Parts: sequence; structure tokens; C-alpha cells
Amino acid sequence: MLNGVKWRVDAVESQLGRFVLAHEDGRCERRPISWLMHHRDAKAVDAPRQVSLRDGGQHPRSLTDLTAAQLERARIRAEHVLEAATGFRDGRPERARPGEPRVAYDPQRTTLTERRRAKVAELKRMDPRESALLGLSRMGQRTLEGLTVLSGESLLLACADGRWTRRSPGRRSVTEEVREAIFAVRKECEGRSRITMAARHRLVHQYIAETFPVFPAARVPSRQTLGRVWQEWFGPGGARARYQRSAAAAEEAGVGRRLVVHRPGQVLALDSTPLPVKLREGVFGQAVSATLALALDLYSHSIPAFRLTLASDTSVDVAMLLRNVMLPLPMREGWGKDMEWPYPGVPAEIITEFAGRKVAALPFFSPETVTTDHGSLYKNHDVVEAERVLGCNILPARAFRPTDKAPVERAFAAVKTMLFEHLLGFTGTDVADRGADPEGDAVLTLAQIEHVIATWIVKVWQNRILGEYAPAWAPGEVHSPNSLFAAAMHQGGWAMQIPRPDLYYQVLRKHHVKIHPRRGVKILGLWYHDDILDLDSFRGLSGRGGRQAGKWVIHSDRQDRRTVFFQDPDDHETWHTLRWTGLPPEGEVPAFSDATVANLPSGTRAPARAGAAFRRGPAARPGRTPHGDHPGDAVAHPEERKDQAACQKSGTSGPGPRGVPRPLRGGRPHRRPAHRNRGTGPRPASGP
Repeated sequence: MLNGVKWRVDAVESQLGRFVLAHEDGRCERRPISWLMHHRDAKAVDAPRQVSLRDGGQHPRSLTDLTAAQLERARIRAEHVLEAATGFRDGRPERARPGEPRVAYDPQRTTLTERRRAKVAELKRMDPRESALLGLSRMGQRTLEGLTVLSGESLLLACADGRWTRRSPGRRSVTEEVREAIFAVRKECEGRSRITMAARHRLVHQYIAETFPVFPAARVPSRQTLGRVWQEWFGPGGARARYQRSAAAAEEAGVGRRLVVHRPGQVLALDSTPLPVKLREGVFGQAVSATLALALDLYSHSIPAFRLTLASDTSVDVAMLLRNVMLPLPMREGWGKDMEWPYPGVPAEIITEFAGRKVAALPFFSPETVTTDHGSLYKNHDVVEAERVLGCNILPARAFRPTDKAPVERAFAAVKTMLFEHLLGFTGTDVADRGADPEGDAVLTLAQIEHVIATWIVKVWQNRILGEYAPAWAPGEVHSPNSLFAAAMHQGGWAMQIPRPDLYYQVLRKHHVKIHPRRGVKILGLWYHDDILDLDSFRGLSGRGGRQAGKWVIHSDRQDRRTVFFQDPDDHETWHTLRWTGLPPEGEVPAFSDATVANLPSGTRAPARAGAAFRRGPAARPGRTPHGDHPGDAVAHPEERKDQAACQKSGTSGPGPRGVPRPLRGGRPHRRPAHRNRGTGPRPASGP
């Protein structure tokens, strides 16, 4: 209120230190802010009553609730309101459009009331269909007066039809009786097998008929309405019944909250999966499958250790995996300087001196908590004993809750897409996605792919940028597993702990056997003895009681069958190595190296394949497959296939030595008599 006259602050130009004052008659004046502050007769008046844009029980409406077409219609309405108030569609003279202001809306020649009346007359002359579409048919002078006090987003929302964003009134068919029946049926279905919505609808009818006899059945909502209400109240319900029960039990017990990890080694997740790459067996060259076991640090998402085993892994492999987490990874042949120990805080020279060799850029630490699934492999007493020796807390994941160890599951998927898909012999995710002959494409051996995985982890995985996995102290920063481990070393230090040498023997597989005089012990079909150790002095009973009474404990490593280990029963600290009796004497080294041993089978398989093809005859060699890398890959010639098909159709296996067809093995015509199979009864008379 300036000198008894009301003005509206239409705009504030802060960059120029002034504001725009608008009068009711449409006049606009620009005044500096200091002029208003020092004005003698200036006072603020109560703001006019605003149009309510709130709705109880929900968030206020906004322009994002409108579609593009609805927003455009609201802008057209607002333009008519602003033109009636100021004479310009955009509300300001500096934003005047071509031809503005029009004669009937010129603020220099007309008053505000005249402009409003002119606008009402203009809207009445519009096409009825266009006026109804824009919602201008019922806009009168009082409506224009009420909308003039608004501006900006408030004006647009006031010009928008309230029916566009009105709150849902709910479902009137869901009465209190129906609501009680729905919750009762849901409680009943928690302990039952999963049923369809049609069966639940019938149970609702049954509950209402039994509980409320006077309630009319026609007022029960339909099955489609019940399905929508069920989804709105209880969610989609796509989980399995036993998963839902375990989730409800966990929620009732108050467990399952997210764990925030603060340091490396605080939580170590273990899991194993079939390797999606077919491998070549080292001796006979056959295609074989392997199992990959990973250990993932949940803080830095590093992979400090992994283990590959043919077929399926055992508890000893898991125990060895835990031990490898605590050991530094030595540098391998072909690894450059960029793959050496890079972490600040502990110089590489100290690590090299402590470990006895150069160490690769892979963290190693003592795990505090180990989380696994409920597989029998991780519940084995050997694994539990190894975790006890390492001082780890065992925290198994909840049953039917793979989300408890989601990072390691995601790591398997990342390794598959980033590495395994690019290797020959990749089998795919599903059998239906498998190639025509992944076994024939297999070229890598177990040792070769182990080297490939180790190189990829040190060079790629440890330096890749982590996406949604960010530390708690820097959620918006970009980090890699190596940078997170280095940051943890700066924040809280790092305890360099390498396990004792005897830990290797303690986590090995145990065998309870007897010691035979002059022969030693027999482990998995092989005999082991030590000439230096007087093993015969331990023969006989060991004095052990319980289930393995009188037997001795021998530890063996399935990866190296040449030796087994025997703990001295007197001091319990000395371990004796028992060598396989098939090894040459100590000091005699064979005349070839390990590299020659690795390359020897591939050289011996080629003559064997050629000889097998020669023995099958000349018809077998042209039909060989391009991936035939081991015996048994030869395919019969098309002419030979025709002969075989004809023989199978006639029940014979081809011509015999004299041209007489031989009957197929297992066929009915040449089955031996029952009395000859039993070896009793008279022998049949011989023919001519």
C-alpha cells in the first residue's frame, strides 16, 4: 500500500536492484528496492485469499501431474486471464507478442473492468466446440477477478480442470464387511499352497455368507475388482509361497535390515557356480566341466581369491579358498609393472620381503565374517573348522533369500559378460541358448583358464569403475576396488597378517587309516611311505577313541597326489611329508619340465586321432568334424550311414564274415534260451 493505493509486486529484477509494480488498472511502474525501503507511506497489506491447491491425505498438486495436452489447455486459459488483467498474453509489456496490445485490451485506453467485460464478450463469440474444449465457455467476470490475484504456477494450476488431478474416491464396493473378509482370506492363504484369484474370490464369498448372513451376495465386488484391490493393498504377490512365509517370519522377528560395511574384510561372501566354459582335460583331451568358487569382499568388491575345480568343488576347496584370501598373490610370468602391489601406506619392498616374492595388485586380509548360502558344501565340518581356525564369524544367509549375498551373485554375472562370453567353449546361460557344439570349441585347459582369470581379475576387475557400489562416506564419488582398499588403508590402517604355515595342513582333507608295516599308508588307492621317518614305529593302534578308534589321521591335497602329510603325535607341531611310493628317489629329477608335461598330452593326442580314423577305414576320415580334437569325434560317411540305417531297419548289424547278416545285439531273434542263461536243464539238440 503506497500512499493509500494498492499495488501488486508483479516481478523482482534482482540483477538490476528493482521490482515491477502493477496497478489494478493495468499500469506498471519500475522502482528501485531502496526507494521502497525508504518510502514514508509504504506498508504491506494482507495477501488475498489463495485458491487452495492442496488435498488432504496426499501431496499438493503440481504441473508434473498434467499431461502435455492438459498443460497446453491450462496455458491457453491463463493467457486469456493475463490479457484481461494486463492487456498482454504473457502478462508483461516487454514480452508483448505481435499485434499486442489489442484495442479492447490496451491498458493506456481501458480500465481493468472494461478489459474483463471485453474478454467475457470475446469468449461468448468463440466457436462453441472450441470454447468447450478449452473450458472457456463458463469463464465469467467473477472467475476472471478470482484468477487475477494468482500468477506463475499457481495460475496454471488454477486454470487446470480439477477433475484431471482429483483424488481417487476409493472403491465404494469394498465395504467394511468386504474389507474384513479380504484380510481374513489373506490370513488363511498364508499357510496354504498358492491359489488363484478366482479361488480367493470364492473364499471371500464363503466368509461373507458365514459371517454376515444378511449381507447381500450381489454387493460383493467382482473377481477383477478383487484382483485390483489385492494388488493395491498387498502388492503384486509374484513371490513363491515359501519365500513369502520366510519373509513374513523375518519381518516379524525384526531381522533382514541392510548391513553397512565400513572396512575391508568385515564381511566376505563365498559362493560357487558352474563355470560356463567347457575345458579340455589335460591327458585325454576330453571336454569337461568345472566349478568356479569366488570370495568377494563386500566393502571394496575385490575378489581376493578364487578356485577352479573339475566337476564339483568340495569342502577342502572352500577351506583352501579362505586360506588364499589371507595370502598375497605372487607375480606370474608375463605380468608387467602395472600389476604389482600399488597400494600406498605399505611399500612394495616390505610386502616383497615379508612374502618372499613380488606381490600382485590384489588385496589380502584376514576375514572377520563369512557369509554363505545353506549348501551342504559350506556346512561341512571341515569348512567350519577352517573358519574357526581363522577366527571368522559364520553368518549364513537367510533361507530362500539370495539378496543377502546379492553382490557376489552380481559378480558372477559381471565376470560372465566381461570375460567368459569372449572365450571359446562358452556354454551360455541356459541350455536353450547353448551353441551347436561347445564341447568341440573347447581349447583351454584348467591351468590355462586359471591363468586367464587371475590376469583378468588383477588387471581389469580391480581397476574397473564401480557403479552403484559406493562407500558410505562418499556416495557420489567414483571408485574402483583398488581405490577403495587404498582409502581404507589411509582411514583405519591395515593389519598385514599372513597365516601360519601349518594352517595349510589343517584345512586339508582328513583320512583315518591304519599304518601297515613296511608299506606305509594307503590313501585313495595309492601307497605313501617315508624312508627317513620311522613310520613302522607308529604302526598298530593309535590310541584314538570314539568313532575312528585306533586309526591315524593323514591329510591329503587333492590337487597334488604326490604327497600326503602326517602330524607328529608327540609335539603336534611337526608335520611329516609322506611321498608316493611311485616317485623316484629324492634328488632324481625327470628329464623334462612342467611345461613339457603340459604340452605332452596335446602332442600325443594327434597320432591317436589319426590312428583311430585309419582303423575306422577310409570312409570315416572324410566325415570328420572340424572340431575333432579327441578320440571319438569321427563321423561316418553318408554312404556308411545309409548302410547302418538299412541294417537297423532289418534288425541286423551288417554282413558277417561270409556275407550273412549278423543279428543286432539285444534283438529278440538271437536271445539265448532261458534254460541256458540259468545253466540248468537239458541242452537243445544241435542242428546239422
